[in-house]
Amino acid sequence: MILDPAQRRAGQIHIATPRLETPFHSRIAALSTTNDWYSWAGYKAPHSVFDDELEYFAIRSTAALFDISPMVKYRIRGVDSERFLNRLTLRDVRKLQPGRVQYTAWCDDHGHVLDDGTLFRLAETDFRLCCQERHLPWLTDSADGFNVTIEEETETLAAVALQGPTSFSVLDAAGFAGVETLKPFQISTFQHQDHEILISRTGFTGDLGYELFAPAEIALSLWDRIWAAGQLFGLQAIGYGALNRTRIEAGFIVANTDFTTAETALRPDRQRLPDEIGLDWLVDPDKPYFNGRDAILKARRTKSLKYILVGLEIEGNVPAEHALVYHRKSREAGIVTAGIWSPTAKRNIAIATLTRPFGEQILDDLWVEIYAMRELQYQKLMKRAKIVPRPFVKLPRRTVTPPGRF
Repeated sequence: MILDPAQRRAGQIHIATPRLETPFHSRIAALSTTNDWYSWAGYKAPHSVFDDELEYFAIRSTAALFDISPMVKYRIRGVDSERFLNRLTLRDVRKLQPGRVQYTAWCDDHGHVLDDGTLFRLAETDFRLCCQERHLPWLTDSADGFNVTIEEETETLAAVALQGPTSFSVLDAAGFAGVETLKPFQISTFQHQDHEILISRTGFTGDLGYELFAPAEIALSLWDRIWAAGQLFGLQAIGYGALNRTRIEAGFIVANTDFTTAETALRPDRQRLPDEIGLDWLVDPDKPYFNGRDAILKARRTKSLKYILVGLEIEGNVPAEHALVYHRKSREAGIVTAGIWSPTAKRNIAIATLTRPFGEQILDDLWVEIYAMRELQYQKLMKRAKIVPRPFVKLPRRTVTPPGRF
């Protein structure tokens, strides 16, 4: 069948529909030499800017800027905001003081993880929840009976991550006096062009780093202020490819990469309890009732957990992402969800989901099946793997306060 031009155009609407551009997009596009973009929550985001490997070394050796504006952001305010969020999330929000950030996760009534993210307590009854997926309908439904307001800030609030050993020096040179006092997971407000911006000592690289939040209308001038100050400290703009390498080294997980969120899972066996993806330490069973509590505690009590998330060290230097994991080279035990050769650890590392009892009772004689491209032909490699703790890379500078100057 031959399609006329109008039919072809109609069939390409989904391709022609432009992705949204973040407030920082013009600056990143001007720096981009790879033109390597991907879609993040409907936004055009860089997978790389100039070179994946050099961008990685910018994070670990100097400083790097990564646009996190597409990260979904919700503002939750009201007299019941603490009680609402305590019902919603796994950790005890009552312990989160104003000016602090809490890594957390939240579940449906069956205890399956809907998402993970960071919860900022901006004031006594004022919170910001940052996450991977959009949850506004679920949040508003869950808020029934609570005196709270919920507003999505994703489009109006620009955000950028500044990560790496010289990141503090960049902010200091940019004139953000007092930023040296910020401890990990602490936040403070600063002035920029007669506007208030928020800086948190947080990040997704396992390195010294900060995240800056500002009204979208002053995003470009904030970028320029940081960029100008950073030229003496090796500052580079980076894409997700480099960031992903560092988050694997840090042992961090990503929703819908290392686990499937409950709302997006098409099959029941794809859903995960917190204990099945390494988030058991977030669960506070002593706090008031929260979503999924009964199911999570029942699974622990009856020992009915089916999966476990582990760190692997694999022989050789061929990354094992999406490789199958076997016991004794014959029985399938799980799958690698993320894997790289780590330049910092000098090891072949991976994050994997295993089916229990593998990873819990059976720890030895594990192998991964890697298919490596060699001169246009795939070569099957069976490489020995051993379970190791996460993080794979632990950098003391991440927590030193005040950070070292350069």
